[in-house]
Amino acid sequence: MAESRGRVWTGVLRVGPRQGDHRVAVRAVLSVGVPLLALLLLGRLDLAVYASFGAFAALYGRTDVPRTRVRMQAAAGGILVAAMLVGTALSILATPALVSVAVVAVVAASVTLFPYRAQWHPPGGLFAVFAAGATASFPAVGATFATVLLVGGASVAWSLLVTTVFVLARRGSWSRARRPRPSIGPVAWEMTATVGIAALLAGVAGVLLVQTHWYWAMVGAVAAVGGAHVTARLIRGVQRLVGTLLGVLIAAGLLALQLPPWLVIIVAVVLQAGAELFVGRDYGIAMLFITPLALLMVSLASPVAPGLLLRDRVIETLIGVAVGTAVAIVSALLRRRPSRS
Repeated sequence: MAESRGRVWTGVLRVGPRQGDHRVAVRAVLSVGVPLLALLLLGRLDLAVYASFGAFAALYGRTDVPRTRVRMQAAAGGILVAAMLVGTALSILATPALVSVAVVAVVAASVTLFPYRAQWHPPGGLFAVFAAGATASFPAVGATFATVLLVGGASVAWSLLVTTVFVLARRGSWSRARRPRPSIGPVAWEMTATVGIAALLAGVAGVLLVQTHWYWAMVGAVAAVGGAHVTARLIRGVQRLVGTLLGVLIAAGLLALQLPPWLVIIVAVVLQAGAELFVGRDYGIAMLFITPLALLMVSLASPVAPGLLLRDRVIETLIGVAVGTAVAIVSALLRRRPSRS
């Protein structure tokens, strides 16, 4: 037990080596920054969340060969836009929060299985859960579907263009590397069920205990159960919790400054770069950038009192990590039972 705890804390503090993170950071900055700048010039920063979620496509396949990376980003972009459409439908239908939680939990489970089979990096459906939950919480009308398709789709297309230009500029090879694809076996189904259950329980707890921003609890839970084994899941949960708490302090300082929109965009771009420089090396450090970035984007799309926003982020993250960690431990115990019989 002591050895296991030692592995967890060693993993929490370990910072991995650089693997071309600076190139990924530049691609992410261009993919996120240009759509936000365009919305600023159009006076429609209220649509920033849709553009940001679409731009998340650029974060996939950072270590893959160019052809695989572009295909992966295109598929991820399609899923992110679909997740936003699901969330928009929930908002238009004014579904009760618990019904929205159940639908987003289904999205979490469904999107976990496909990336596992296709060997996506990053794996799992965390971004899709965030996209579906956030858009479900924003006011929407019928015309919002077209807005999601236009703004989100344009951001995905721009991200693919940025990736392609980078490949051509570096004269990269478009050859497709062959790699084994795992079968949809017990491990995949266990992972899918774990993610779905963790997201559902965290979302329900978030609605009952806090009510607002319940999707942050679901995102926290999905992150906490995202590792390949229980030790990795515990490391991920601790990193997300500590990184979020410290990131909230940074966000509090930024929100207190009441920055003009153009400066918010500059700060958001810098935060995105920092996140990409560290997300593959230490998830906890990356959360120092991701947390204030997410809060700034939410504040642009749907202005909320900063105190309420920060409070919800802390409480919902605590709920999500606690539920995700508990589900991860129970899942590990259930997996070991047959071997002892």
